[in-house]
Amino acid sequence: MIPANSSHLPQLLLPKEHGSWSLALEPIALALLIAPSAAGALLALAGIAGFFTRRPLKLAVTLPAGDPRRVPARNGAILFALLAAAALAGAAVLGPARAFWPLLLAAPFGALFLWFDLRNAAREAEAELAGSTAFALLPATGAVLAGWPVPAALALAALALARSAPTVLTVRTYLRLGKGESASALPPLAAAGVALATVALLARQGLVPSAATAVCVVFLARTCWLVSPLRPHWPARRVGIIEAVLGVAQLGVIAAAYRLR
Repeated sequence: MIPANSSHLPQLLLPKEHGSWSLALEPIALALLIAPSAAGALLALAGIAGFFTRRPLKLAVTLPAGDPRRVPARNGAILFALLAAAALAGAAVLGPARAFWPLLLAAPFGALFLWFDLRNAAREAEAELAGSTAFALLPATGAVLAGWPVPAALALAALALARSAPTVLTVRTYLRLGKGESASALPPLAAAGVALATVALLARQGLVPSAATAVCVVFLARTCWLVSPLRPHWPARRVGIIEAVLGVAQLGVIAAAYRLR
């Protein structure tokens, strides 16, 4: 069943949180750019379909029984879920079963996010960190499917997580400070610092390109600025756009660095 007014479809199917697009799709793009494979492409399709399953599934579960949006939301959730399952099955056919072990690491984080989301708590810090961590682990699976050794695959996931976790905490703190609410700068600064130290260690061991360390320095500087008294007074939409641009730039730099190694 499709709503009589098709203009309602985006509201039923597309996630409302603009930041979730970058946090979910950047790790998928990272795997496709750096460790491409046919099985990895199907895994990426499964991840994208899973991302789009979230909003209609939430509406199908939480809307009252008589709400006219519930049926099309349910149908959309079923459609995306079937697409995700079919793509994942195709990836399993093309790739070895042992390559999918990183998904076992991602599954608890995805389940935790879903638990928060179905209780209308997806904007909680724990929920955002859980969801971004689940997607950050996808590049490890894509890398293993492309024949990468386990340490290098996990290092790729670490790069994705080094981008997502500090970003979640930085943007949350910035927005709360902008509203005049109390917020500590310590969590985002600590997360960005740990991300930089981790990536620097991986680069020293030859598991990631050294350019990844430079990218983390830029993101640490970004965090320091946005949580300081000198932070700009930007609306949430502008911050989201800037973060999306930074994410695309990061993908380009890291992809080029891997190609040049």
